[in-house]
Amino acid sequence: MANRILWKLRISTMRLAPKQRYFGFKGGWLVFWITVACATDMTLFGYDQGVFSGVVVSDNFLELHNLVGPSKTKVLSTVAAIYDVGCFIGAIIAFTVGERLGRKKTIIFGTAIMSIGVILKTSSFSLPQMFVGRVILGIGNGINTATAPIWQTETAPARLRGKLVILEMMTNVGGFMIVNWINYGLSFVASSIQWRLPLALQFIFIFVLFATVPWLPESPRWLIAHGHEVEAIQILADLENKSTDHAFIVAQHREIVYGVQYEREHSIKWRDLLRGRTEDGTKSARRLLLGAGTQFFQQFGGINIMSYYTPTIMITYVGLTCCFPLHLILLKYAMANGSTKCAKAAIFFFFFYNIAFAVGMLGVPWLYPTEINSLPMRTKGAAVATATNWITNFVIVEITPIGFQNLGWKFWPIWVVTNALFLPIIYLLFPETSSRTLEDLDAYFRSDPSLIVVGDKDAISSKRPLKYIEKENDEVHRVEEQDAGVRERTSKVDLIVDVEARHHEVSKIQ
Repeated sequence: MANRILWKLRISTMRLAPKQRYFGFKGGWLVFWITVACATDMTLFGYDQGVFSGVVVSDNFLELHNLVGPSKTKVLSTVAAIYDVGCFIGAIIAFTVGERLGRKKTIIFGTAIMSIGVILKTSSFSLPQMFVGRVILGIGNGINTATAPIWQTETAPARLRGKLVILEMMTNVGGFMIVNWINYGLSFVASSIQWRLPLALQFIFIFVLFATVPWLPESPRWLIAHGHEVEAIQILADLENKSTDHAFIVAQHREIVYGVQYEREHSIKWRDLLRGRTEDGTKSARRLLLGAGTQFFQQFGGINIMSYYTPTIMITYVGLTCCFPLHLILLKYAMANGSTKCAKAAIFFFFFYNIAFAVGMLGVPWLYPTEINSLPMRTKGAAVATATNWITNFVIVEITPIGFQNLGWKFWPIWVVTNALFLPIIYLLFPETSSRTLEDLDAYFRSDPSLIVVGDKDAISSKRPLKYIEKENDEVHRVEEQDAGVRERTSKVDLIVDVEARHHEVSKIQ
């Protein structure tokens, strides 16, 4: 079977020889361009998260859409939060449609939907139009944010996978930072340009996505799962800048095929997951909950209180509870006494909290679900995690203005408690994924590990466990021995044919 695939691969490669794949990029450069595309998508995500914070304090926007006054607080919060409902719908679409389309086509599909949403929002002259634009934009973003991390994870080398996804989340923060400076710069403009221009600038990122994603390679793991093995082997070779018959590529292909076959034999349906019937040996339900849990923790840590309402907080409260207890005290006294010193300290902890969030909880919730779920469950698992992010995001954004209005500074202790509760849960229940291949994680969960990971070296080590390294080396060595045997037999056959040909020539001469 493997020899037949390699033979077809050689034929297809010969046919494609005149035309260079991916403009000639291979190895690190090919991974770089995939990262550029995924990072652009995440930058657009960060930009979207922050752009509306400047819109909701624009007098022109509020007057045009009839949102002026305390009586409109609930409507305004819904206008801001409805975007997250669209993102939730997009995440659901990602796992229903995305697995059939593939990673690339799904991102292109989501980007096209986002384009429609941006046009509707930028040209809005009524509240219903803004509602529809926010929902449509959210649907496209939900599709993309559920898909881009998977594409990056399935094409990046194991040694770089975590770093690249975290890098993308750094660009997410970069997008958020850029739009806040744009909002600040345009806050001195009195016309509708103040809020329409920041919305329109989203097209810069959309154009970059349309210019890069179509010519980049599909996920080889998705291709193998859908029967396109010849193309998948070629992409694996291109990503590693090796030949298609290299021992490492052959071993990697076999490992992915084994994982796909195992999961298909032990696959479970959604209704089985919901009913708890997961006696499949792959711990699918547990892995699904672990991935979704990271997104839940991220949102109920309080980060999007700031993402959506930064200008409101700065104007009204002067800061936020950062690493919440210290800032909570400072915020209370700054509001009660009008203290400039307390206000400055509150702003310091505002930035300190954002730095702490960027280091710890920014990238991991987007990386972890794509690593912890098995290949057949990866799209579903990432989509469920992303859907969890958006539905909890909606709750946070919806209740925040109401909390500001009714509770004042007392709104912040809620988030002190939630952050404190997450620490022991993460420490006790979440296994490490750093430095592991995706197939290592499948093997780990097939070994029926304990629910409590503390004390399990394979679960908590930051380095790749030795047994997985030895297994991979054994597989590569086995492939090399097989290749050596094939070459030896081929040489003998060639020698016999050559000798017979010479005998034939001698006979003709005689």
